[in-house]
Amino acid sequence: MLRRTIAISSGPTRLSVAHRQLVIDRQDQPRATVPIEDIGTVVVDHPAVTYTHDVLVSLADAGAGLVVCGQGHLPVAMLVATVGHGTQTARHIVQVDATPGLKRRLWGRIIRTKILLQADVAQQATGRDDGLAPLAARVKPGDPENLEAQAAQRYFKAVFGQGFRRRRDGATPNDLLNYGYAIMRSSVARAVVASSLAPALGLHHRHRNNPFCLADDLIEPFRPMIDRVVFDLCQAAGEVPEIDRRTKEALLSVLRHGVALSDGRRTPVDLAIRHAAASLGRSFEERKDLLILPASLPDPDLDLTAQAEEPDAP
Repeated sequence: MLRRTIAISSGPTRLSVAHRQLVIDRQDQPRATVPIEDIGTVVVDHPAVTYTHDVLVSLADAGAGLVVCGQGHLPVAMLVATVGHGTQTARHIVQVDATPGLKRRLWGRIIRTKILLQADVAQQATGRDDGLAPLAARVKPGDPENLEAQAAQRYFKAVFGQGFRRRRDGATPNDLLNYGYAIMRSSVARAVVASSLAPALGLHHRHRNNPFCLADDLIEPFRPMIDRVVFDLCQAAGEVPEIDRRTKEALLSVLRHGVALSDGRRTPVDLAIRHAAASLGRSFEERKDLLILPASLPDPDLDLTAQAEEPDAP
């Protein structure tokens, strides 16, 4: 089932739970309810939003995520369930025991896919891929030449202009990219936990203060999807737009768009993320590359909700 992303960006608003429904009470508006099991992520982006403890517990129990935004409408915190399936311990063991060679092969696949999708974004945005596709073909296990960084130098200048520098605290449209990446990261982190993987144990990313290193690995092939939306928003406005309700809705909608997978199936992006996480878990178990990653950019006109298939549970 394709889960919904609920964005709360006006207030005062009170969130509560009744009869397994998220209850949304807004001032001077009719009460709205959404089944908890239908929710994938709740994004709270207003200082006058309050919620009960039961909201947090119910979302976590259902495997849903909560993203809290602060100044500049940028996400500052994320709640993801810590309880996985009954196979969690067994899967953690095989993840810990994964050989360096397997991790390098998996990371190489992830980076190769990311650069290929960046090439698609550049091609659609400028009419040429700026040499990114040949660069992707050179990626080896572990990306020892750091072709990911070399690709980024070409890519962001090609898509957003020669003066653009991709920095978290950089000039706009970095703020739009930050917002979109954070929403995508929440979905990836939720999928990692749902697949009974240990989110702190990354393939490539390692930091003692980062509890979601594995999510930061797995998000990489999905970042170009956000880049394409930000480019389209800038083109449509004729300038870099602000983070407002329209731009946030455009970035959130990416999770519903249809995308091709490397195994030939087509599915909404949110389910593609879950397939990627589930296939990573199977890769650890069978000690070989079984990754299922996106093979195309999302198509907003492709509605795959009806035929979307959930990944197999671990």
